[in-house]
Amino acid sequence: MTSVGQPYADLRVRREATVWQRLNRVLCALLVLAIWLVIVSLFVPPYKKLMQSRAEIDQLQQQVSEQQGFLARQTREVNLLKTDVTYLETIARDRLDLMKEGETIFRLEPARAGKSKPVDSTRK
Repeated sequence: MTSVGQPYADLRVRREATVWQRLNRVLCALLVLAIWLVIVSLFVPPYKKLMQSRAEIDQLQQQVSEQQGFLARQTREVNLLKTDVTYLETIARDRLDLMKEGETIFRLEPARAGKSKPVDSTRK
């Protein structure tokens, strides 16, 4: 009987050792996962701030380009007003509603967005 009992005892010892090995592997995996989560949590907030800063930089660059375009238009208009007499006359007549003798002015107004519908007089 001792020869039969011995292999079972040996199997029980191997089984217990396998359980502890599995628990150690699970513990090591959890430890690696915890370390990875700590590292990620340290780098996520600065990364978010970096993305927000880049978005802000893009927005400011767009504003700068818009302002440069506006400056270029205004500079061109100032140069035309200083050098081009015909342009100066056209602008002055348009803004001051002046006209030359014998001249007829036709003004075309752009269509308004909130235009009301015409009233139908045939409906009662």
